[in-house]
Amino acid sequence: MSSFVDAAQLHAKAGNGGAGCVSFRREAHVAKGGPDGGDGGRGGDVWLVADHNQASLLGFRDHPFRRATDGQHGTSKRQHGSRGKDVDVPVPVGTMVFSQEGELLVDLTTPGARWLVARGGVGGQGNARFLSNSRRAPAFAEQGEVGEERWCNLELRLKADVALIGFPNVGKSTLIARVSAARPKIADYPFTTLVPNLGVVRTGARSSRPGDATEFVMADIPGLIEGAAEGRGLGHDFLRHVERARVLCVLLDLSELAPHSPDEQLRILLSELGDYQRDLLDRPRVIVGSKGDVAHFTLDQGFTISAASGEGVDRLVNHLGTLVDQVRREEASAHADEIVVHRPLPEEISVTKSNDRAWVVEGRAALRAVRFQDLTDDEALAEVVRRLKDLGVDRSLVRAGVRDGDLVTIGELSFEWWRDAANSGLDRGDHHRATRRERLARHGRLDGVETEDDES
Repeated sequence: MSSFVDAAQLHAKAGNGGAGCVSFRREAHVAKGGPDGGDGGRGGDVWLVADHNQASLLGFRDHPFRRATDGQHGTSKRQHGSRGKDVDVPVPVGTMVFSQEGELLVDLTTPGARWLVARGGVGGQGNARFLSNSRRAPAFAEQGEVGEERWCNLELRLKADVALIGFPNVGKSTLIARVSAARPKIADYPFTTLVPNLGVVRTGARSSRPGDATEFVMADIPGLIEGAAEGRGLGHDFLRHVERARVLCVLLDLSELAPHSPDEQLRILLSELGDYQRDLLDRPRVIVGSKGDVAHFTLDQGFTISAASGEGVDRLVNHLGTLVDQVRREEASAHADEIVVHRPLPEEISVTKSNDRAWVVEGRAALRAVRFQDLTDDEALAEVVRRLKDLGVDRSLVRAGVRDGDLVTIGELSFEWWRDAANSGLDRGDHHRATRRERLARHGRLDGVETEDDES
């Protein structure tokens, strides 16, 4: 079984926020102690972190689940619950994260890059937070917010300085084994290499000037065949690891057993690269004739080497190091004047019509506004009404076309909408009646019969 996996799924579940506490101070010689319920702790977040010590997505193949811990509930004496622990999920550098619908969410191309894949729920406020001049003994508190949960598709695209490209059995694995510490499987049959191999190559190590030494990463890409751009022979799985390479090293088989002449090999390989991604043809590339010790063909351009004997390898490696240095300097110059501006994403509130007389309000801010433990409490409902008006939910409903008597649902709260003669908005009395009506209906006590609350 291969230990290299370049595609996997991730299920991230952030921690839920802890609930706020409803508590009142009760001590000797304190006749009327005020509210002292503490806040709940925030749930932990789930982060993806690009780590150069990770080589593949193998850890997600059999265990895709990653979960952060929940926040603790608040307690009396204004003691707040502790925050849940964040979870850092290491992934290889070059990991791309897609939604289930195929939308690219983030591309982790640099070591240490972090991305928040699931945000922890906010802890609920205790009743001490709702003390005011007009509300001296609040007997309600907030529930903790549910943490985000999502499935993502992970795809690894290796980020190498040099990618070795060629037909199967052209000598790519032999070359990377000679110039680096990589030890890929080497044999004399096609498709010996089934997964990419990475090796670190160092040039100019013996130079008296330290600045002359260059290190670069070389990738041994499994052999390509004609039709790879259309997926033949796992072509897409192989070609995606070429996308990030700074320099392409194209190896051509010069031996008598080569499937095609060197010119035909070059034509096919470049055609496949162009069909897969057109800008790959604009990358710096080096043409290399392989198996020079048993050459049957001659190469008119580029380098001729023998990876088995080492002939011409040092000259090729030095040339590749020079090209990599040049491309790195050009990239650094291109990004030197870039200014990255980070802006918070707006928390949108949306209103959708579920049927003829029913509406659903969605959005994290709206859900936070109604997350109280007891929605039958009049003071809690008054706080809900105030929050929703501050968020502009009433105006959004009017613009959407809500009518008197329509059912509006926000999270677990459902109420009837009534337009006040003086001001449009949500009527607290109708909140209470609708909540009671929903509660009676759930218990089978309301079956088309008008209740006393409805008649009043």
